[in-house]
Amino acid sequence: MRRILVDFARSRNYLKRGVGVRPLSLEKSPDIFQRTDPDLVALDDALNALAAIDPRKSQVIELRFFGGLTAEETAEVLKVSPDTVLRDWKLAKVWLHRELSREVPHDA
Repeated sequence: MRRILVDFARSRNYLKRGVGVRPLSLEKSPDIFQRTDPDLVALDDALNALAAIDPRKSQVIELRFFGGLTAEETAEVLKVSPDTVLRDWKLAKVWLHRELSREVPHDA
């Protein structure tokens, strides 16, 4: 599921760059300013970085966020206790939040 969502997000970013798009006036497209989806490509990059540091925490995020599993179901899959899953979930969310919140350095 993660791969499907990330590929879709990447294709949307590709389409955002104007490939095959005809000019459209703002009056003809009132819904052009829709709320944007979370940046799944950045999330994928951050999850890959987390997997290099702690693979289990990355798996917990994948199973719970992308797979929709509960803590108990995730614990069964990973063969750990539900308390371990909840600890990993909490730490991984904080780590991902920090990674995704970092500002891109500006060239001086």
